[in-house]
Amino acid sequence: MPACQPCTTTPAADDHRPRPPRRPDRRFRVHPADLSASISVFLIALPLSLGIALATGAPLQAGLVAAAVGGVVAGLLGGSPLQVSGPAAGLTVITADLIQRYGWRATCAITVVAGLAQLALAAVRVARSALAVSPAIVHGMLAGIGVTIALAQLHIVLGGTPQSSAVGNVRALPAQLAHVHPAALSVSAVTIALLLAWPRIPGNTGRTLRKVPAALASVVAATVVAVLAGLSLPRVDLPSWSSHALPGLPAGTILGIAAAVLTITLVTSVQSLLSAVAVDKLVAARKDARPTVHRSDLDRELAGQGAANVVSGALGGLPVAGVAVRSTANVKAGGISRHSTMLHGLWVAVAALLLPPVLGLIPLAALAALVMVVGVQMVNLTHLRSVRRNREVLVYAVTTTAVVFTDVLAGVAIGIAVAVAVALHRLTRTRITMEERDGIHRVRVRGQLTFLAVPRLSRALAQLPHGVDAVVELDGSFMDHAAFEALHDWQAAHETQGGTVEFTGRSGGRIAEPASESHACCRPWTPWRNHHCGEHPAAEGEQWPGKRRHQLASGLSSFQRNTAPLVRGELARLAREGQRPSQLFLTCTDSRLVTSMITASGPGDLFTVRNMGNLVPLTDEETVDDSVAAAIEYAVDVLRVDSITVCGHSDCAAMEALLNAPPDGTGATTPLRRWLRHGLPSLERMRSRRHAWARISGRLPVDAVEQLGLTNVVQQLEHLRAHESVARRLADGTLQLHGMFFHVGEAQAYLLTGGEGPDRIDDVFDRVAPVPPTEGTPARTTAA
Repeated sequence: MPACQPCTTTPAADDHRPRPPRRPDRRFRVHPADLSASISVFLIALPLSLGIALATGAPLQAGLVAAAVGGVVAGLLGGSPLQVSGPAAGLTVITADLIQRYGWRATCAITVVAGLAQLALAAVRVARSALAVSPAIVHGMLAGIGVTIALAQLHIVLGGTPQSSAVGNVRALPAQLAHVHPAALSVSAVTIALLLAWPRIPGNTGRTLRKVPAALASVVAATVVAVLAGLSLPRVDLPSWSSHALPGLPAGTILGIAAAVLTITLVTSVQSLLSAVAVDKLVAARKDARPTVHRSDLDRELAGQGAANVVSGALGGLPVAGVAVRSTANVKAGGISRHSTMLHGLWVAVAALLLPPVLGLIPLAALAALVMVVGVQMVNLTHLRSVRRNREVLVYAVTTTAVVFTDVLAGVAIGIAVAVAVALHRLTRTRITMEERDGIHRVRVRGQLTFLAVPRLSRALAQLPHGVDAVVELDGSFMDHAAFEALHDWQAAHETQGGTVEFTGRSGGRIAEPASESHACCRPWTPWRNHHCGEHPAAEGEQWPGKRRHQLASGLSSFQRNTAPLVRGELARLAREGQRPSQLFLTCTDSRLVTSMITASGPGDLFTVRNMGNLVPLTDEETVDDSVAAAIEYAVDVLRVDSITVCGHSDCAAMEALLNAPPDGTGATTPLRRWLRHGLPSLERMRSRRHAWARISGRLPVDAVEQLGLTNVVQQLEHLRAHESVARRLADGTLQLHGMFFHVGEAQAYLLTGGEGPDRIDDVFDRVAPVPPTEGTPARTTAA
């Protein structure tokens, strides 16, 4: 159910009665799903935290401190409820370099300052900007870090000591292979074998065993082997907490320390924010009936990570970041709120205080093998295929290589420079080819059409003979004004000389042609733009009343000419198969709401019901309106839609009429007033003290009309649940209800989202962020 902070503002502009303060519920209630998920994550986090601390050269206790602080502090204050934070493998190389350069206590101080920097970035709300970094750079950075980790831990697996750099580890590898420590190699082999085989154990036995995380099973098995065989190996040594090292002032140049702080800040922030976005996708993909989990608030998540780094550094812990592996485990284990993350941190703290004798049995070679496998897995083949599909292999490879041979910050900077260079190269590189087949001259244009390509494009088009049939195939996602004008001028000249011109995409689909100068304002989308193009004479052979083209007839003519050829096949299929819409869309009759445009839907996708005020009359009213009820019953029981969306909008005339209605009911006998009586429950809800104000993207509504429009969506959803057919499908779990608000002036859609607990204390409409189309994939367009 939707949830947010309770609103203490009066519910209506004309109601100045103070709202009594809501008594906070101080009970800490934990859902059983959160408890079981926290245990699963704890069993993964414990060995990984020790292994990452070992790989950095920090005290082993520092990994446990970071895991506990990341779970409790970032879990409590962060904006991604199910993201698990702690020591991350992606920070191993950076932290190891800082420890070697400045010492452990100075590294803790740098972590504290980096956390303060994250808090400052969160205060200026720049979290979304971090997502602008190319995924190829991020994946390349992680792959480079993974390679560096694997090379370093390989020496410990073989019974030796790693060098200070990846290059040094490669050079020392032949000598290390010549002096392998059999005991260390045996324990490492057991760890790696179990780690890789554990998820692949077949049958019912495998399903039962997989309830224990592979990381824990492999480390426990290796420890048992080492203990039973009496192997003499270095083991986990947790010193007394009384001698635990706390931060100290770093000694070094200000520029070097600033670079270290910047590196920790950027890497932890980007990794945490990308992990939060990935967690949102995992949560959205869950098909079970668990309570709704609120989408991540990235600025709050950045602030939570900053606070966790401040506390972790102050307590002598490693830098903290959101971790994809543990977060994925939390989602798959069934976590439903931040309680699972916080409890996992609590279990780590308890283990660090009460289990040092047990942890002291773990061989360091087993932890090194675990971290080495994690490092190898950071070179993700799925990411590599995605990078290849989007033609960014060069950026990925350069970033990976630069991180391995230099450091993380320099590698990322080099990757960004290469990404910019590749983007500029693609922007200026346009291939133009020509061929003639069956009397049709085809011009193929590959790449972006900018002013830089206009000279070559004009030369190629000028080579076409006069009066021929020409097809121009455009394969690019961008065309600037200069290129558009060049194509338009050539088209006009070529058609004047008796030729024909058709513009197509790479797949051969026809693209609407540039409009002529005489009808420059009459684009295909202008019928819903409420434009005024002037008066144009009718085309030859057309007879219209008054000898001028009627606007409706003009629009129909434009549809038959431009849109009908594109949708004729789809409409023919729908005519044969019948309509199978996926959702019932109930919205207002306002002419500014074009449902197909704002939902990017096409013919047959939506079963749309429109009425003034997007109202759903209650079924038990004396003056029930059967038209809306009949449409709902038909959509739910006959068409079997999957969801129902109630969509309100800004500046709604129906909401304004409700607010301005005479309190004594004068004028209620008109058809309009009789219809608007179905909206009175929304007005009462807004003015009631029992209901908190609805919020829109974290802010209060700007006026009473917007407030009533938001409240009306929530109220009409409750009316929907009272319909017998809707209630039955909801009980079966085969129907979903959604609330939506469209701000006309902002061209921005907001969705009614859920909170974290079962008790709704507010109604929140969250902004729907745009998702850019993948390169090489044309964005879907909808004819209006």
